[in-house]
Amino acid sequence: MAPKRLLNTSSIEGTSIKKRKVVKTGGASPRTPSSPTTSSETTSLADVPKRDKHGKLVFTDFPDFKPNMTPKEVLQAGSFGGTYFRPIYSSITGKKYSADVYKEFPADWFQGLNIKSQVTSAVYRSEVNTYKVKCGGSLEMWESSGWIHKQDPYGWFHWYCRFFLGRRTEDDSRQVDRWKKCAGDKGRWRNNLITKVVRSGCAYDNFGVSPVVRQTLQHWGYRLTKKDFDTYAKKVKVK
Repeated sequence: MAPKRLLNTSSIEGTSIKKRKVVKTGGASPRTPSSPTTSSETTSLADVPKRDKHGKLVFTDFPDFKPNMTPKEVLQAGSFGGTYFRPIYSSITGKKYSADVYKEFPADWFQGLNIKSQVTSAVYRSEVNTYKVKCGGSLEMWESSGWIHKQDPYGWFHWYCRFFLGRRTEDDSRQVDRWKKCAGDKGRWRNNLITKVVRSGCAYDNFGVSPVVRQTLQHWGYRLTKKDFDTYAKKVKVK
């Protein structure tokens, strides 16, 4: 079965935050009640993004950050083997997190999903994923590599969910840079996929070509488009 199409809308679901303000927080972020913060963190609020004419999300304060899947679309498409918001123990915060963490986010993001098997499962199920493959490292691997920060103990997608809804923190530039290196215009995995498609002789949307990379990119809020494919494909040398 082909992956679900992206929403073709100029505005995005979620609570639009009209006022931008900066808040020094000693407890939780005003948009994310369960977010662990420290007294030195600065949290600000921004508007929920819209899409440009090519379907990419527009974050006016981070113009180089251009995913084309919202957090809701990532979850609804089938991602993380159904495990992303499972109960965890974070060695970064020294705390346990329950299966209720997902409730921080809009209920419509999870509408129609089986929460126990598609959102909070302790068991990774490849069949839950769009491309029916397993990809990604363990939380322990990401923690030991130094990629996880206290404010978002589940990782990059945790950060993205909160960023999408308007939260802004001092960690945003680092997280956006990670996305750019993975799925941006010069992103390693995005261009790896395009190269493989070109050399296979298949169409950009032939999902039999590198499903693991496609699933990985989806977890980073990106799905290959014909426009992006055509732009980079010209640079690929066919062996």
